Amino acid sequence: MSIIAIGDIHGCALTLDLLLKTVAPRPQDTLVFVGDYIDRGPDSKGVIDRLIRLEKKQDCIFLRGNHEDLFLGYVDRGEYDLWAINGGVQALASYGLHGKGQSLPERHVAFVRRTKLYYETRDYLFVHAGIRPDRTVAENLAENNPAVFLWEREHLKVPDTPWEKTVVCGHTPVSEPVSRPRLINIDTGCVFFSHPHLGHLTAVRLPERTFIRVPFVG
Repeated sequence: MSIIAIGDIHGCALTLDLLLKTVAPRPQDTLVFVGDYIDRGPDSKGVIDRLIRLEKKQDCIFLRGNHEDLFLGYVDRGEYDLWAINGGVQALASYGLHGKGQSLPERHVAFVRRTKLYYETRDYLFVHAGIRPDRTVAENLAENNPAVFLWEREHLKVPDTPWEKTVVCGHTPVSEPVSRPRLINIDTGCVFFSHPHLGHLTAVRLPERTFIRVPFVG
């Protein structure tokens, strides 16, 4: 059995299809999605539809990204402007909606609500953005700060951390997956396909640390 972690999708439904076909998960594998399923890309609705179907036949863990958090801010509190400038306009358009004050499918809202802030195993901590690099994993989890789990970036600047297990994350686009003894970052900027060094969707199979990535196709 392997754990396969999958990076930030950002509405790139066809690219997700290609990656899943390339990864070819076995029935006994667990897929861990590190969040940011929506916004910016062409088909946020299509991505969530695919993930809902996928979990019926495959063991899946869905983490919450900062973009899902912005989505819920819109749904629950009407916070439109911040979501809109971060790709919410494109997400709404994938549902055939334009502008604020319009309802989204309850099945999709329910999917986003049940996403997790982190997923922990004996050897790994999976989280969307990262955790504080000046504290242990246990200390980060005890603090349980959603803003850290959803937005943190400082760990990428620190060569060594006191973490007692490997943290697997996305959130910060990198041209090549980051693979350090205690840190793996698999956000290779799928939706930023116009950038010369980004535009790939990446997965990592664990514990082998086999990286699989495919180019943006839509």
